[in-house]
Amino acid sequence: MSLILALETATPVCSATLARDGEILSLLESNAPNAHSSVLTVFIEELFREASLRYADLDAISVSMGPGSYTGLRIGVAAAKGLCFALDKPLIAIPTLEAMAAGMIYELGITNYEFSNLLENPVSGIRHQASKPETLFCPMIDARRMEVYCAVYDKNLKEIRSTEALLVEKHSFDDLLAAHAILFAGTGAEKCRELLSHKSNALFLENFQASARFMIALSETRFVKNQLENLAYFEPFYLKNFIAGKPKVKGLN
Repeated sequence: MSLILALETATPVCSATLARDGEILSLLESNAPNAHSSVLTVFIEELFREASLRYADLDAISVSMGPGSYTGLRIGVAAAKGLCFALDKPLIAIPTLEAMAAGMIYELGITNYEFSNLLENPVSGIRHQASKPETLFCPMIDARRMEVYCAVYDKNLKEIRSTEALLVEKHSFDDLLAAHAILFAGTGAEKCRELLSHKSNALFLENFQASARFMIALSETRFVKNQLENLAYFEPFYLKNFIAGKPKVKGLN
């Protein structure tokens, strides 16, 4: 028996869920801009209230580790580590893009990361190509300008192309698209659609966003395998160094 609290704050979505043995008990999410710091702790308290559980009942806390928003990651990891220290519970870290890829597979109705016949699944015009077993999954998180954080996975969540900060150009995925259909999703995919959508093997899952619910199966697996983080030394996976912008204060140069 395991009770896990999962926190996703790496993207514009602030999401928290409570799950027992891989089954979600309660889920709260917000798309409000820049609201992570104000809603996350409220969400956590509400999750336990809805489930009629105590913090002490937890077996582990899971957090989305990045890449993603620098500020969002700091908020989520700080909350997770604070709970772990206070409750003496272990920390599980889930790569944000891996969880998104798992979510893409889940949204298409593929169970246990295995392909089924998707011809009956009316998902944004991708039915017939996404049913091919060679289809790959590319979650993307918006970075800056035409840059995205992305990785490419197969149906079993094996990493085909490792996580990178990519400046997307029209030939960025030509090597993989020559042999595979690739399903793109996430905030980064939306801004890359114009560059890539003319390619017949480039497919897009619309209105897809990161969520703590996509972390649950991955968190449960890591908990069972005792794949836990060193709480004292764990830091988010930023991928890129944070660059502070010049403050916009009148009179300052």
